[in-house]
Amino acid sequence: MAKLLPFISTTFIVLSAILVAVGWILIAKGKRQAHQTVMVWGAIFAVLFFIIYLTKTFVFGNVPFGGPDDVAVYYRIFLIFHIVLATVSAVMGLVTLRLAYKGVFLKHKRIGKPTAVIWFITAITGATVYYLLYIQYPVEHTTNLLDAIFG
Repeated sequence: MAKLLPFISTTFIVLSAILVAVGWILIAKGKRQAHQTVMVWGAIFAVLFFIIYLTKTFVFGNVPFGGPDDVAVYYRIFLIFHIVLATVSAVMGLVTLRLAYKGVFLKHKRIGKPTAVIWFITAITGATVYYLLYIQYPVEHTTNLLDAIFG
């Protein structure tokens, strides 16, 4: 289960980003209802990612970087970049959703575009972190969150 949860959570965040891209295409074509439906599903997948990520973190801990020391510093910089982007995009995503549900569509549109771009980058960097931790440089033990980030 400890190895399955990261795969599932990464899949959910990638699906979320794909749905955001589809939603962007739909609204560009003027299909507002379809856009709303797809974006809600994108948000649901993002929430599922977060729930699974938190569950994995609290129940099993985090996997430390298992690659060579000369790569570790670059990995940590990349990971911190990913964490900052993920935090920013999550907050911006919540604001964007709130604006849509309140019917403030001009602000929703203005903040939605950069939010989507940051979300795409977050999904790509998140999938890359998954690849590095679980495929390229796998380790068998876990640690606490701060040790996993900073070594």
